[in-house]
Amino acid sequence: MITLKGNNIYLRALEPEDLAFIYTIENDESIWNVSNTQTPYSKFLIKQYLENAHQDIYEAKQLRLAICLNNSDEAIGLIDLFDFDPTNNRAGIGIIIHQDNKRENGIGSEALELLIRYCFTHLQLHQLYANIGTENEISIALFTKFDFQLIGIKKQWNKVDNEFKDEALYQLINIK
Repeated sequence: MITLKGNNIYLRALEPEDLAFIYTIENDESIWNVSNTQTPYSKFLIKQYLENAHQDIYEAKQLRLAICLNNSDEAIGLIDLFDFDPTNNRAGIGIIIHQDNKRENGIGSEALELLIRYCFTHLQLHQLYANIGTENEISIALFTKFDFQLIGIKKQWNKVDNEFKDEALYQLINIK
């Protein structure tokens, strides 16, 4: 896979050394409502996942990339393509910057811009979509910055802390 490099960050394939980082993210209950996670993941399962991370996106139907600062190989976040559908040229996209002090300083914007460009240029996708909780103002601002359009609201879609929350569907169509 080509390295996706920006001014401040780059996106890279997952490595076995990312086990502890992914384990921490997948087991962080404070973000489970964003990732629709219901149960903890074992290191064993994540290790198996990493052993299969070499699969081509056409085979796995997903792609997870580590977000790293240009001066480091340490992952600070993850950006995902999921539900990759080459027949209809579309995929879902999600992003998480794990450390609070790394959020809202342009890292997410740069990562999203790099992945959008990769999707439309190299994967020849026609559209991307994102599912975002309607209360997640930071993510809504990030995706709408890149012209993702609100398509609809899924009412009471996710149960969070014993309360049902709405989820918005945003879509970006490649018109080039």
